[in-house]
Order: sequence, then structure tokens, then C-alpha cells
Amino acid sequence: MDTTERGRAMPSMMERIKQFARSPQGRRTAEQVRRAAADPRRRAQAQRLLGRFRGGHR
Repeated sequence: MDTTERGRAMPSMMERIKQFARSPQGRRTAEQVRRAAADPRRRAQAQRLLGRFRGGHR
């Protein structure tokens, strides 16, 4: 895939993400994420998971 193909693919992916975010399901998902982020236990769980992706634990 060359850059022109990628250049065309990215806007459509971003548009799909925007459409999802505006949909009722996307709004519900965003609200669930906000609630989870406000919970200290969930926040710690997410930080541990991100640490693994970043190479914190092997």
C-alpha cells in the first residue's frame, strides 16, 4: 500500500470513528468509559494494562 492509498483510507477510518462517537451506542460507550475512569479501582486497572503495553512488565 503506498501513501496515496493510505491517504484515502485514513479519512474514511476517522469518519467511521466520528460517526460511531455521534451514534447512541457511541454515546453510551463514552459514558461507560467516563464512569470507569472516575472509579479509582478501574483507573488503577487501566494504568496496569497500559503499563504492560508500554513494556512495563515482561
